[in-house]
Amino acid sequence: MSLRFSKMHGIGNDFVVLDGRRLPPALSETQIRAIADRRCGVGFDQLLSVEPARDPSCAVYYGIWNADGSPSGQCGNGVRCVAAWLHRAGALGIGETVRLESPSGPVAVRLLAADRVAVDMGEPDFAPAASGFDGHSQALELGPDTVEIGVVSMGNPHAVVSVSDLAQPSLATWGPALTTHPRFAHGVNTGFVQRLAHDHLRLRVHERGSGWTLACGTGACAAMAVLHQRGQVGDRVQVELPGGTLQIDWGGAGHALWMTGPAAFVFEGEWL
Repeated sequence: MSLRFSKMHGIGNDFVVLDGRRLPPALSETQIRAIADRRCGVGFDQLLSVEPARDPSCAVYYGIWNADGSPSGQCGNGVRCVAAWLHRAGALGIGETVRLESPSGPVAVRLLAADRVAVDMGEPDFAPAASGFDGHSQALELGPDTVEIGVVSMGNPHAVVSVSDLAQPSLATWGPALTTHPRFAHGVNTGFVQRLAHDHLRLRVHERGSGWTLACGTGACAAMAVLHQRGQVGDRVQVELPGGTLQIDWGGAGHALWMTGPAAFVFEGEWL
């Protein structure tokens, strides 16, 4: 059987999107890894499936799988692409706000333009258990180095490390080491953030299951949330990633965090 798909990206974080509204796909981990192969397959950071909603208050459900075939709970750049995909399919109009159901629960999306989406990512959860973290000291040993992290869940787990220079060579080893650190029960997405101003951050993310990516929407949310909690940034921040820039708005505890950014179509294809 052939499998029709859309190739999309959100500031370089790229996706294969499947239409499962009539028949949700049943792909094995091996099949997902084959499609993710950038030489012999299509290539993606995450695979997204648009399916009937389980929650009647939501328009659709979207499943998320990493390039290694493992499932993911949330994907900030991915949900923007799902919203743009629904618009092109005639299921979401410009200016509309709808709820979409993720593996981590409902999220609200507002379509600002055909290629620009704002997403209510919910309130950041700083409880260690929400990220599968053992809850002890947030100073982690990485060989001869000790690294201070901030831990937060945005529907998926994040470790945020403040650095003065994103080009420092140690990050090449710190990223994979933190992502698979045994103190996180299910692995973690690791973000290295450089504070440029009270409203401007620069970020690199090593994602569990995908490695270094050009962008990570939940990673941008996590970085802003950790620095906001420390009083180092204001309520609106531009987060600059290798693939582009996201706007993150958060008023602090008791408020939902909103992420705004683009979504782009690349091509349509058929997996044979």
